Amino acid sequence: MSEVREILGYPMLAATMDEVVHLCGDAVAERRPVQIGVLNAAKVVNAAHDAALHDAMLSCDVILADGQSVVWASRMLGQPLPERVAGIDLFVRLLELADAEHLSVFLLGATPEVVEKVAAVMGTTYPGARLAGYRDGYFDDAESVAREIAASHADMLFLGMTSPKKEKFLERYQPLMNVPVTHGVGGSFDILAGVTKRAPERWQRMGMEWAYRLVQEPGRMWKRYLRTNVLFSLMLARELLTRRPAPVRGLPTHEVA
Repeated sequence: MSEVREILGYPMLAATMDEVVHLCGDAVAERRPVQIGVLNAAKVVNAAHDAALHDAMLSCDVILADGQSVVWASRMLGQPLPERVAGIDLFVRLLELADAEHLSVFLLGATPEVVEKVAAVMGTTYPGARLAGYRDGYFDDAESVAREIAASHADMLFLGMTSPKKEKFLERYQPLMNVPVTHGVGGSFDILAGVTKRAPERWQRMGMEWAYRLVQEPGRMWKRYLRTNVLFSLMLARELLTRRPAPVRGLPTHEVA
């Protein structure tokens, strides 16, 4: 059974990628909802000033370390997570699972052009996966979108939307949609569609994906990354100075083989 470890105020699942994929497969088989939340430095910082985002993250059934900085922080805090489970890598692994098990997928988010491209890529690269439906992330009536997803009876829902929009949407409408696996994948739709390029694997291993994106878009990203990296470091330093040893808890409702 995987453990849940307290990292910067969040109950993080200490599981490997393979274990998380196994958990999701079981959730689909049992029609049991598993809402996946992913945490990186920027989201930790933003949630500290956005109570709705903070509460939406805590409403997730599973919270994973999307950023390498969170894994490093867990080790410094004496609550080590086994590895980074990046949102985009989990997205790809779950598409592979859908391909192998003929599961149905709903895609929600990005622009109409991008989500169409993702649907096309899914059809050619993962032909065994069934496309339950797709639509862009620009809508006013969120409840009608949730009802459309519910009517599709999808096994998995992937949201290519920004934070905190995707977290708040899932928190509010997951009971109505009744999709076993829900995963907010952020900008992963753009990467799968070939609109943006992901950092090379070496940059990923060093935890420098943010720097690769900064090189691509320096004018737009430098202030954001300067702010979030500095504030995350300060939050971690404060936690190290004031923390008490946190108990390691067993995962209460979802087991990982």
